[in-house]
Amino acid sequence: MSALQAIVIEDNSPIGALYSEMLRQIGYEVSLFESGNLGLSAVIETSPDVLLLDLELPDLHGYEILQRLTAAKVDTQVVVITGHSSVEAAVKSMRLGAGDFIEKPFSQERLKTTLDNLMRNHRMSQELKVLKEQIQRDGYAGFVGSSLPMQVVYRIIDNAAKSRAAVFVTGESGTGKELCAQAIHERSDRSEGPFIAVNCGAIPRDLFESEVFGHVKGAFSGATSDRVGAAEQADGGTLFLDEIGEMDLDQQVKLLRFIQSGQVQRVGSNKAKQVNVRFVCATNRNPLELIASGTFREDLYYRLNVIPVCLPPLRERDDDVLRIALHMLYQYCEEENKQFTGFSAEVEQLLLAYPWPGNVRQLGNVIHNTVLLADGEQVEASMLPEPLASYDIGSVAGQPASHLIDVAQNSAAGDEDLQPLAPLWKVEKRVIERAIAHCRGNVAVAAAHLGVSASTIYRKKKQWEEGDTGVI
Repeated sequence: MSALQAIVIEDNSPIGALYSEMLRQIGYEVSLFESGNLGLSAVIETSPDVLLLDLELPDLHGYEILQRLTAAKVDTQVVVITGHSSVEAAVKSMRLGAGDFIEKPFSQERLKTTLDNLMRNHRMSQELKVLKEQIQRDGYAGFVGSSLPMQVVYRIIDNAAKSRAAVFVTGESGTGKELCAQAIHERSDRSEGPFIAVNCGAIPRDLFESEVFGHVKGAFSGATSDRVGAAEQADGGTLFLDEIGEMDLDQQVKLLRFIQSGQVQRVGSNKAKQVNVRFVCATNRNPLELIASGTFREDLYYRLNVIPVCLPPLRERDDDVLRIALHMLYQYCEEENKQFTGFSAEVEQLLLAYPWPGNVRQLGNVIHNTVLLADGEQVEASMLPEPLASYDIGSVAGQPASHLIDVAQNSAAGDEDLQPLAPLWKVEKRVIERAIAHCRGNVAVAAAHLGVSASTIYRKKKQWEEGDTGVI
């Protein structure tokens, strides 16, 4: 492990030498500068772990050095050296970016304690920042959203990218399965290699081998030249098999043989070639149901389903629909030179309540259509295309919203003459649980009807599970 690096900026040579020796005995490699400008340039260039800074310098005041380091975003921990009773100078230094201060004169032990505390707090801050980025990400690899289901997906993609095992992505149409496959590839050690996508449902049965494994000239009628198949094209990279549930059983047998051997033999050739391919496949159908129906081979499934990734439908992604919609709105406005800045409250409620059977792809179509055909500052409900234009947010399973809330409140409160008063959190819990049940488990729809965000309901549910009965 290399020694920590330190820079001392002190114009008094004997004192600077003393500070430098203290730091060396503590375990730092030290560079001493008697000029503020020279010391500042060295800190910006090398980003040492620690800077010991005297404020009173002949050519450049310590305050200006702190300001320039902050502007340059240098990740160096600064300890300011102050004289006795210089509280005001110390406070101002901290505001300008110093991590701590130390009063003259000081001992080596005092300096060590200050630096140890400063570096420990810095490490904890960095670890917390990394952890927060891993746990709570607003977006990832082209995905937009910070909901809990998507945080799980982001973490799985991170882990899958480090492996070479096959990945099986499932999810409804429009949830971003190819985007997921690309994210895995781009974060893997194969990112410099090719990413080849094959839509298994779009390949005619008699052309499957040619498309995937290639053919030689004259192998069949129309084969006027050699063709490199997708498997060879993906050598050293990733082969993405989209809609793999649409393959017939004969094609599955050939694919299984390829996975087991790693060898490709072009149609019409008697020579096999070894290729190195990482498999990622996807389907919008339930693979276990396909296996049960006899239309998908169980042995192929377990070969491919080493790392499963299940992409959640948009309706189960909390407030992500609003984040995605706004992201798409800005994107399409830039492309079409429109001036929309956001959505009305009514449109936001519609976006949250609508079930989105086509998921993100359908949402993108709605936003693009709106941007193309309407103008204004805010997107209003009257601007939305079908089926949003005629969607009745006031009914769930045929029940009007007012009835839903009445049912929930009546269920929670009951007959006031017969039930004793209950704590507010219990009443609130019963109302929310009743609303969710009435909306068939759809938290986003229940939240829209109750006039709160879905994230509020999730937060309250978590509090109740943890035994926290405080009312927010």
